[in-house]
Amino acid sequence: MRRWLNLGAVTAVCVAFSLIVAKNAPGNASQKLVNVSYDPTRELYQALNPLFVASYEKQTGNHLSIEQSHGGSSRQARRVISGEQPADVVTLGLYSDIEALRKRGLVAANWADRLPNHSLPYTSTIVFVVRNGNPLHVKDWPDLLTPGLEVVTPDPRTSGNGKLAALAAWAATTARGGSEGAANAYLTALYRHVKVLDEGARGAATTFAVQDIGDVHLTWENEALREVADAKGRLQIVYPPISILAEPYVAWVDRSVARDGKLAPAKAYLNFLFSDAAQETIARLGYRPIKPSTAFPPMTLVPVTAIARDWDDANEKFFAENGIIDTIMSARPK
Repeated sequence: MRRWLNLGAVTAVCVAFSLIVAKNAPGNASQKLVNVSYDPTRELYQALNPLFVASYEKQTGNHLSIEQSHGGSSRQARRVISGEQPADVVTLGLYSDIEALRKRGLVAANWADRLPNHSLPYTSTIVFVVRNGNPLHVKDWPDLLTPGLEVVTPDPRTSGNGKLAALAAWAATTARGGSEGAANAYLTALYRHVKVLDEGARGAATTFAVQDIGDVHLTWENEALREVADAKGRLQIVYPPISILAEPYVAWVDRSVARDGKLAPAKAYLNFLFSDAAQETIARLGYRPIKPSTAFPPMTLVPVTAIARDWDDANEKFFAENGIIDTIMSARPK
């Protein structure tokens, strides 16, 4: 609790300072921020953005509009890097996706230390969605290899959801004492059960819930909650006993906000994500807030550092050319 109170105090100071700067910024009466985010956060920012815009206008007198862009997290990062997608702030699914922007000079080297909680406003994990009644009795990762069972998961080469599902499957083996060889064998077998590899999380949800393809969908926890609610009794969530700790990070894009004079509102916007009002909304929409919450079932969540030194190492080991995923996908039946 002391940690949360300290975080709240720091956040309040950051928000207040950002708003004071914004109020006194010349020529800032009406601006637009572009938030480039990952696939399943549409509903989250549809709820958060009006709250921030109203608070910002009340405290600064300036009107602000926010434009959203959504897609597979890693593909979104590549679109920002190429210039195809303008971005003032990024709220992406993986630390490594923002690091990719840093390596291209779009985001400052100290980006993770500029916001509360190391620029991590919420966490998540990967869970299973199954057909109502769980007819194939899926409870844990080994059950996904049941003969004839079909899995739906996004492509780990384009999607943060896809990457985290692969890492969760790997961690579920090694965290229980299995060797890396056993984890590789399990992951290879798992992808033989995947019939469709959509580009992002929302596409995979459509494949599973709307087109009724597959028996199990591996997806973000918040996306699973939305999917099941929309299905009106046709689907249910299975929480495996162990999964990956998903950490979606946020940052402002230095090159863009410096050029366009948007630094103050961009800072205020991202600081707002750590406020009590935003954290309550974050929890309500199925993301795990920074403040501890009893609303989420207990699970063992394995950090990336348990299977790699850090995200750079995980990217090189799993997702680089000739890495584990590339090798598995090359051998996967067409």
